[in-house]
Amino acid sequence: MTAWDEAELRRIGAATELRISSRRPDGTLRPAVTIWHAAVGDALYVRSAHGPENGWFRRAVRSGTGRVTAGGVSKDVTFRLADPAAKTDLDAALHKKYDRYGAAYVRPITGVDAASTTLVVMPA
Repeated sequence: MTAWDEAELRRIGAATELRISSRRPDGTLRPAVTIWHAAVGDALYVRSAHGPENGWFRRAVRSGTGRVTAGGVSKDVTFRLADPAAKTDLDAALHKKYDRYGAAYVRPITGVDAASTTLVVMPA
């Protein structure tokens, strides 16, 4: 697994939104979806606000690769299910970053069910 360049991770983490796309079996990228995200430690995390059946999430898990764009950085990446131990720190980071938008918007990515849809996103 390749580590993030500190400056790139900082720029991506500071961005409000992230554009995420997964790769099709033929290697082409699917259309990007805009989601919320957080950098915690040396990793980037994303969650599905609409559960494990959300299309972008299912495709990311299935393909395991894609691209993210945020903060002026566009990077080919890998996706894998995150260690459940990341939940507490990630919830705190998401609350800090997005609570200004209201609980109704943050709850779907910080609730109990959201933890099962946490992906760690790392450079390919």
